[in-house]
Amino acid sequence: MWTPSSRYPDPAVQVLDDSFAKLRLRTAAVEKLASGYRWAEGPVWFGDQRCLIWSDIPNNRMLRWDEQTGAVTTFRQPSNHANGNTRDRQGRLVTCEHETRRITRTEYDGSITVLADRFEGKRLNSPNDIVVKSDGSIWFTDPIFGVNSNYESRKGVSELPQHVYRLDPESGALSVVAEGLNGPNGLAFSLDESRLYIVESLAAPNRLIHAYDVTNGGRALSNKKLLIDCGAGSSDGFRVDTAGNLWCGWGMGSDDLDGVMVFNADGRAIGRIALPERCANLCFGGVMRNRLFMAASQSLYALYVDVQGATLS
Repeated sequence: MWTPSSRYPDPAVQVLDDSFAKLRLRTAAVEKLASGYRWAEGPVWFGDQRCLIWSDIPNNRMLRWDEQTGAVTTFRQPSNHANGNTRDRQGRLVTCEHETRRITRTEYDGSITVLADRFEGKRLNSPNDIVVKSDGSIWFTDPIFGVNSNYESRKGVSELPQHVYRLDPESGALSVVAEGLNGPNGLAFSLDESRLYIVESLAAPNRLIHAYDVTNGGRALSNKKLLIDCGAGSSDGFRVDTAGNLWCGWGMGSDDLDGVMVFNADGRAIGRIALPERCANLCFGGVMRNRLFMAASQSLYALYVDVQGATLS
């Protein structure tokens, strides 16, 4: 049972390095906005509508939380077991779908456009997380989580290695930008887009977050480097703030790990938000883009912070 803190500063918001102290609002506490889900994922903020949309993968639906009323409604059901979501440069919703093994775009009129479902004639595995670069290119991870069982989608056969892809905004062509990762998962660009961070969620013995240099005019990756060794924890989705820090969904089902870990651009842990549930993914939103929304297992949480999310995150 989770009880909100009546104390300020909220003891759930933990300073691990002095640099995090200035990012914590001393009179803001973690709020539980909604619950009743099986695996909450893929939150994306729509500032023009003042709402958050996120996925509940096993329940095959997407939900909508209204900032002005606090109401939660069904955005889409069935959702084809949607997972990761983002917005493109024109503000349209872009979604990873497990069941259909594809990337889609929701047009302004609500119609669905399929952006990618195959590579070299073979079906994608189960697109997981997704980001859009400032040039309009779409980058996404394609692990096998959605084809492993009948829980997050429909059990199926993997036809391709677990790649990270780039979708060209002009030609619509897919290209492999990263390979050889065991369970590629969350991804995000650095502030200047010179690096792409990628989670390797099935790396052994520990889960890892890698940093790649973005090369070839922003169309390729090279020079893979280990940025964060997750140790006993596990990262999933994450976002970057305007100071270059990484806010990472975190946990392994224990009180000392579940929640959010915050790292600076050098990979040093600087802060933690303790939650009673493992956090799969998060995003920044709110009127000033300083509200952190956390999709954590069966619930949705939020926390105001003293930094804004990067516009590309």
